[in-house]
This record gives sequence, structure tokens and C-alpha cells, in this order.
Amino acid sequence: MKSHLLLLFTLVCGQVAAQTPAPSQPRVISLDVKKVRGPLNKAFDLCVGAGRANEGLRADWQQQLALAQKECGFRYLRFHGLLHDDMGVYAEDRQGNAVYNWQYTDKLYDFLLSIHVRPFVELSFMPSALKSAEKTVFWWKANVSPPKSYPKWEALITALVRHWEQRYGRKEVESWYFEVWNEPNYPAFFSGTQADYFLLYASTARAVKSVSASYRVGGPASSGTGWIDETLAYCAANKVPLDFISTHDYGVTEGGLDEFGQGQQHLGDPNAIARHTAAVRAKIAASAFPKIELHLTEWSTSYSPHDPVHDSYESAAYLLNTLKQTEKTATSMSYWTFSDIFEEAGPPLTPFHGGFGLLNLQGIRKPAYFAYKYLHELGPQELQNADPASWATTDAAGNVQVLLWNFTAPPQGPQNNQVYFVKKHPAPAAPPVTLALRNLPPGRYATEAHRVGYGQNDAYTAYLNMGRPSELSRQQVADLQRLTMDPPLASPSLQAGPYGLKLHFQLHENDVLLVKLRKL
Repeated sequence: MKSHLLLLFTLVCGQVAAQTPAPSQPRVISLDVKKVRGPLNKAFDLCVGAGRANEGLRADWQQQLALAQKECGFRYLRFHGLLHDDMGVYAEDRQGNAVYNWQYTDKLYDFLLSIHVRPFVELSFMPSALKSAEKTVFWWKANVSPPKSYPKWEALITALVRHWEQRYGRKEVESWYFEVWNEPNYPAFFSGTQADYFLLYASTARAVKSVSASYRVGGPASSGTGWIDETLAYCAANKVPLDFISTHDYGVTEGGLDEFGQGQQHLGDPNAIARHTAAVRAKIAASAFPKIELHLTEWSTSYSPHDPVHDSYESAAYLLNTLKQTEKTATSMSYWTFSDIFEEAGPPLTPFHGGFGLLNLQGIRKPAYFAYKYLHELGPQELQNADPASWATTDAAGNVQVLLWNFTAPPQGPQNNQVYFVKKHPAPAAPPVTLALRNLPPGRYATEAHRVGYGQNDAYTAYLNMGRPSELSRQQVADLQRLTMDPPLASPSLQAGPYGLKLHFQLHENDVLLVKLRKL
């Protein structure tokens, strides 16, 4: 582990020089610090996902979210099950009259707002007292039927939104998003037809807007970027409010739901999510709603809650490869999810089981977590940059931050993820990188570098080295936490002359590197 860290780079005469042999064709990232493109597009951290509302009442879940918000800057949170029975929002008395109860939702939302996270409200699933059928999904038995009474459903949504307005204020609620249901185009998540969903959508949108026309409502929160044309056409033809389109996409090629994590997935084209997102944006542009926002309210390498690709070091570069390509087409890319405290398939059985989370059950940072942590450490102004696998920024003090990566599709061949990613895969050397900075004010600069890749900030490889234990001792948890504290790799002081500054790095495949220069 540590030896690989030492091979990344060393300092020679104020520059960073490679020590290991590397492929030819060095990569040069050439930046003029006086050429600013504009404000950094932060679609990457607008929203992140979580499993279900009731999990948000747990102390460890709340601790992990607070950490992720502090280090990754997530601004909104989306989750299932706000209206599920375990949140107690809806019941009926013996006469069939509605009984509302906001105690648990208030407790959860109060916490979110206390740590500067706003709700991206997914209005689902159906309370038992309103169900029209018995069909459920997940270990926690989410009812996926349309309501037995649309007037009662509409009254519930109206009462809930009005309660939020009274509790938090109209200005606050105007900043929220209201999304109708989850993946209604996938039979496991909605027992009705497409026409039933549009009736549900129209009823819900009418309820939300009845409290305030300024509140934002959208959908269809579809699986695999489906039902986009149909939703746009329905809302246009029927004059139904539509403030944003939401949809989902994942990086594996098989199916679309692995409810209990028993499937076998394989990474597909690593650029497919970006292409699909661009296609949805084009559909919006050609519709009656050409300017509305596009939110991918779920995306990840894999839709399975038991896919070890989520834990692997390769995921960090994969995520950045996708986020870079979607920054001009998506308003937000909501990673599914921030934590492995996630019970769709029931309580997870092992510490690293391929769960969706950026953090594992014990709150250990996975490699993918550092992709978001490093994005959060970029400055507010983006520099002009022709390199497609990096972001370069600056701040008001003239400091420079560069986030760069080498994404290389894993050579897994026909092996599925559940076979390939439970093995260790040392990263081969990648082409060296030269960071060339021009028009830096002359003087000395403190430099700081952080890396995630094989053996560095890589808790999963360390876990594999432990033999994949089904439980972690307290000492093992502490050891893995220590390995992912992300100390800087080097902090040299460099002199910028009249021709600027050059830094040379030796990367390995799927390395992610954050370099920060601070004027002394």
C-alpha cells in the first residue's frame, strides 16, 4: 500500500518528477491562470441520494450525512419512502377520515436543514390506508399501487406541502424540488399503467401548486431515461405543470433492478450515461418546455445493491469521467447513494458488500467518496482548459486547484462485476502528466497533492488484503479509517518564474489527483 504511494511522484529541483517507467505520449495540461472560463458548474454536488426516509432517523445515518455534506458539499438529498407507513404520515379513522401525522417527517427535515441540506422531495410510496392493490417492493415492503382515492391522495399532498410552508416558510420551500414517484415505467415500482401514472402526476402537481404556484414539481423519475417524450407530450397537451424532468441511468448493461442483490452485472460503455443524458436534454430542447431543468436523480456505476464495483478504486475515475461529460447537459447528477446504511435488500450482511454508498456501514470513506471530496475543494472560477479529463479552477486569492484523472475501463472481459471486483487489481502505469501553468504571479507557492487510486485512500483493497472478513473488529475499523484520512502526499514550496511553472506527475490507471497551489 505505502510503496505505491511513494511511486507516485518525488520532488526534484522544485518540480514533480516520475520515478517509475511509464508509457510514452505524455499528457500535457496547459493552463493560463489569467484565462477564466467562468463560474464552476457545480451540477455534481447539487444532490445526492439515500435509501429511504426512515433510515434518516438513525444516529449513524445522520452522522454520515453530516460528514458527507461537510467534505463533499452536497446541497440536496433525495430518498424513497417519505409516505411509507414507517413514517406514519397517513392513516384513516373508523369513518374513513384522514389522519395526518408529521412527527417523523419533521424530525428528519429539521435535521437536514440544520446541516444545510435541502430536500429533493420524492413523493412516494403509497400509504397502506390509501393503497389500491397489494403489490410491494423491497425488504421493507413499499406499496407501489396508485391511490384508491385521488381526492384523498391530493388532500394528503396538499396538507403536507402546506405544513412545510407553515413550518419552514414559503421562501425556503420555493427552493425545494417535488418529484412525483419513483421509476413508474418499471413494473416493480408502479403497478398501474402509464395513463395511471400521468393521472397521479397531474393530481400531485395540482396539489403542490395549489399551495403555491411557485413550488417546483416534476418527473417522471423514470428508469433508464424512459417516458421522457411521453411526459413532455402529456404535460403540454393537458396543460399540466412541469418544472423539471427527472430520470435515472446506470453504467451496467443488464436489466434495471436487482432488488435483493442476487444478479450479476457487467460494466458497459463508460460513456453511455453521458450520451443518454445528452439525448434527454435534446428531447427537452425540442419540446414545449425547452428551458426546464434536467435532473438525474439516480445514477451510478451499477443499479445493484450488491455490486463490488461500488467499493473499488476504479469507481472514482469512472464517476469523474461521467460528471465531466454531463456538466453541460444535466442540472444535477444525484449519485445513488451517500451511505451503505441502505435496506432495500434488508440489513447488509458484511462491511463491504458492494453497496451503493460513498461511505460504508461503519462510515469508512470508499474511493468514490474522494471524487466528490476533491470536486468540493475546487475553486469557484473555472479556468479555460482543453484537457477533457480534468478541472482547473482559481479563487479570489489567486490560488489554483487542478483535479485530474486517468480513467481506464477495467479489463474484465467476460467476467461479471461480482467475480472481477472481488479480486485485487494493481494499477499499471499510465502516461505521465505535465501540468504547465502560465501567467502565475512570480513568487513562491506552497503545493499540496491528494490522490485516490490503487492502494491510496483505497479501503476496499485493504479490506481484500484482510481476507474480506464478514465482520470488522473495532481495531480494523480504526485502521481502515486511518488509511482514508487523505493526508497530502507532498507539500513542497515552488518558485514561479517569468515563464510560469511546470509540474510533472506519474499517474497509474484510474488514479485521481488533486493538486493545489497557494501563493505564499
